[in-house]
Amino acid sequence: MPIMDESTPLGAAIARDNRRAERLATTTFPRPDRTRIFTIANQKGGVGKTTTTVNIAAALAKQGLEVLVIDIDPQGNASTALGIDHSTEVASVYDVIIEDAAMADTVAPCPDLDHLLCVPATIDLAGAEIELVSLVAREQRLARALEEYLALRESEGSRVDYVLIDCPPSLGLLTVNAFVAANEVLIPIQCEYYALEGLSQLLKNIQLIQKHLNPDLSISTILLTMYDGRTNLSAEVANDVRAHFPEQVLRVAIPRSVRISEAPSYRQTVITYEPSSSGALSYREAAEEIAARGVADNG
Repeated sequence: MPIMDESTPLGAAIARDNRRAERLATTTFPRPDRTRIFTIANQKGGVGKTTTTVNIAAALAKQGLEVLVIDIDPQGNASTALGIDHSTEVASVYDVIIEDAAMADTVAPCPDLDHLLCVPATIDLAGAEIELVSLVAREQRLARALEEYLALRESEGSRVDYVLIDCPPSLGLLTVNAFVAANEVLIPIQCEYYALEGLSQLLKNIQLIQKHLNPDLSISTILLTMYDGRTNLSAEVANDVRAHFPEQVLRVAIPRSVRISEAPSYRQTVITYEPSSSGALSYREAAEEIAARGVADNG
């Protein structure tokens, strides 16, 4: 029986992915009216936060949009996935937040994709939470540096369309800096038991940020990750999350995927590592939905 026989589950899946790839190949993502700044946050670890950051960024850049990733997780996993050097001697987000360095002096281009830049995180960032405590305007330091950088890009005629900030899995001062710098929050939620556990604490913290530090912040986007269509559990969790957040949840869910997991070990996103995989197509469709919402929201 031929593999493309759509009467078989495998054949049907391959044919479906081929159709998705063909559609995306002819699709243009609209530019937002202004720079959209996302913080990707969830203090629960292992939900696909960094994976979501780099793959949404890569998907947007692949469509010709100007994208900046800011890695403020001391582990530097987003920097690794984008192929960016983040050894200790590299100028990094630590220099921006602690040493008042200009962000323009720390950005590095992603080697695999045009239009994608990254401010890397180095291990120096591990002590930044303590160092920030005694600094003036400690919660606004990233926001001010980013504002200056975006104004510089605007003056040069090369406006940044999207900024994505990858946070550590905690609610400390680094994450607070990310919330203050952003105007939108993207929360990845894995389709597993206890998916909503801890989310109420995150929502409370965001409300505090909105009240005291950044009234413009909104939870605009929730992305379901690690979805397994073969299990009732994934479907139940997805339905539960959609019931709680009907406006914010993207229609596209990111499937469990070996290719998505493998890509970082090759210092790549799945968008460049295996562009025809279902994981890459799902992230591209999620980015498409985010881009479309941006035009509706801003227009």
